[in-house]
Amino acid sequence: MDDDDDDIPQLSSHTLAALQEFYLEQQQREGMKTSQGFNQYSIGSIEEDWQLSQFWYSDETASCLANEAVVAAGKGGRIACVSAPSVYQKLKKRDGKDFSVCILEYDRRFSVYGEEFIFYDYNHPLNLPENLLPHSFDIVIADPPYLSEECLQKTAETIKYLTRGKILLCTGAVMEEQAAKHLGVKICKFIPKHLRNLANEFRCYVNYASGLD
Repeated sequence: MDDDDDDIPQLSSHTLAALQEFYLEQQQREGMKTSQGFNQYSIGSIEEDWQLSQFWYSDETASCLANEAVVAAGKGGRIACVSAPSVYQKLKKRDGKDFSVCILEYDRRFSVYGEEFIFYDYNHPLNLPENLLPHSFDIVIADPPYLSEECLQKTAETIKYLTRGKILLCTGAVMEEQAAKHLGVKICKFIPKHLRNLANEFRCYVNYASGLD
């Protein structure tokens, strides 16, 4: 008598149901991607990778931050999105663009955006392409991937290298003191939201008179 089957672990009905729901969501997302109306710049077109500490903004928040960046940059302005891909995606969906934008990002999946993608590792904050000239962006919007002073400090080096002056930083409320220390930014009234609720409260910080208050 073969009783090897008795040694095979059995999934509970609850676990099976959760797995089925997960696979159904995956299939629905893939179906959206292959549908005629799919837009490569839609938030979620490239899924979050939690191992890279990726958490996309809600559509409303991404729109608000994109609008703020356009106004701050001015006509014909240049915008850099540092570790803030959902804002980049929202900017690319705008009609009649009178600005230019690039995305600095560690995740090479975003290389699908072509020449506007610049590989970026905050551990090497000034390891940037030669054609990315210092102080060549009217505004830099940045969302450092980790809530640590080391990450913020290194990202701040990049921000200060790129910007002509204006900075829009998105990070945890717990980083308020460090943000002021390294970038001279102040907290805004506007509270950014994410597609998934995060345990840490997030805030926006600027060093100019913005529309986020």
